[in-house]
Amino acid sequence: MNYGAVRASAARMKGKICMKRFALTAATIAAFAAAPAAAQDAGVAIVGNDDAEIGTVLSNDGTTVVVDTGTHQVPLGTEAFAEREGVWTLNTTKTELDAAFGQLVAEQQVALEAALVVGAEVKTADAQALGTIDEINDNGIVVTHMDQPMNLQRDMFALDQDGALIVLAEMAAIMEALAATAG
Repeated sequence: MNYGAVRASAARMKGKICMKRFALTAATIAAFAAAPAAAQDAGVAIVGNDDAEIGTVLSNDGTTVVVDTGTHQVPLGTEAFAEREGVWTLNTTKTELDAAFGQLVAEQQVALEAALVVGAEVKTADAQALGTIDEINDNGIVVTHMDQPMNLQRDMFALDQDGALIVLAEMAAIMEALAATAG
């Protein structure tokens, strides 16, 4: 099966899921001063509470600002930022932010590995039932959908906000890939 489009979609979805989960966790390490969403433009430097640069803004969709620390690309809610004398700040340091995000990524990986078991129910990124895991092998993870097995790579799986096992692609993209291999 040709999963090129599905894999591209998976990479985007994985980032979004991680962003959403960390945006909530960041509340414990960031000061939540109200800041206009448009204020954190791409390329703008972000400074920590130690007056040292944390990183630069990669993107801002109006609700989530992705900061590149050089170690991680950390998604944070716009409310985590404050402006001080024309400089955008976070109430944390680069070291603290990298450590907190690194710990979250590690915890998510452990939880994902625990969820990847034969018999586990799998949903799509758009919350549709895909099927169950029938086999885990060196070539990937076999999920059967409507009596049709499909071999998916391990990096296409994640846990959603509620901890449910999902494939990082929407049902339409998966069905399109299946149809392309059948025809």
